[in-house]
Amino acid sequence: MKLLKRLSEAHGVPGHEDRVREILRRELEKVCDEVFVDRLGNLIARKGEGGRKVMLDAHMDEIGLMVKHIDKNGFIRFTTLGGFFDQTLLNQRVVVHTHRGEVPGVIGSKPPHLMKEEERKKVVKVESMFIDVGAGDAGEVEKLGVRVGDYITFDRSFTRLAGKLVTGKAFDDRVGCYAMVEVMRRLDVDAEVYAVATVQEEVGLKGARTAAYKVYPDLAIVLEVTTTGDYPGVREEESATKLNAGPAITLVDAKGRGLITHPSVKELLISTAEEEKIPYQLEVGEGGTTDATTIHLTKEGVLAGVVSVPTRYIHSPVEVASTGDIEQTIELVRRAIERWAGG
Repeated sequence: MKLLKRLSEAHGVPGHEDRVREILRRELEKVCDEVFVDRLGNLIARKGEGGRKVMLDAHMDEIGLMVKHIDKNGFIRFTTLGGFFDQTLLNQRVVVHTHRGEVPGVIGSKPPHLMKEEERKKVVKVESMFIDVGAGDAGEVEKLGVRVGDYITFDRSFTRLAGKLVTGKAFDDRVGCYAMVEVMRRLDVDAEVYAVATVQEEVGLKGARTAAYKVYPDLAIVLEVTTTGDYPGVREEESATKLNAGPAITLVDAKGRGLITHPSVKELLISTAEEEKIPYQLEVGEGGTTDATTIHLTKEGVLAGVVSVPTRYIHSPVEVASTGDIEQTIELVRRAIERWAGG
């Protein structure tokens, strides 16, 4: 899990994935025949040549923030990059990434002690929050190197919990990136397999669009994380996916507005799991979507599927996943590619 720790703790919001890309480049260069970066910033690594063409996809970017305004008293107003539930932001420690280095800060808001009764009943919106870096005025903030447009990430470390569980920031989708590297390490197949680490997924699936056009595979498998319902406040009919129950195979996401998995890909993933005795879960999603949505619509179309690691508290700084589920995801994808390439 050392690589997962490094990936989780690396900082990289949409459009600023450089640190994550360099970690992945170093790992993939050890096991691939060719590694390059396209114009948009996607990392593309090829293993093998000739035969059927497979694309593995995992996105590098994490949700984050960006400096929007610095007020005269030295407090920073910010906007979001990616989808947030505002309550997860409040009172978090953050890092502002400047041209002079990293500046620590905290997200604050008006304290409840000073709120009127009606204010206390309302959720604090992101527009009412600010970042305090300890400066006394705007001039001090500028001396620290902070500028409008600087990106901001959470100050969180990767930690092991009880049993097989681990927690950290950016598991969406550094867990997928980790699994992709491990699949490429273990694969020994007569096919042309591409590991593609994409940019800007959280703000519109942008990197996958250009990368899929470049590779144009016969089959694409997206490695992702997905929500679970195995904690208080979620009914089973809302989400039956659980930790420690194996990878989730997507059948439909975004109520069909995203990916409707092709029957042949569905059969490949399910039959592989059953024959290899790998536990799995089936997912019909109503919320978000993944890079597979844009990949499967490339040129004349691409057969595509999604295999996800169940993860609690997605899009927060304290995401939780199971190392057992991660390992089973790696094995399912590896075995599926081996079967498909040999068919």
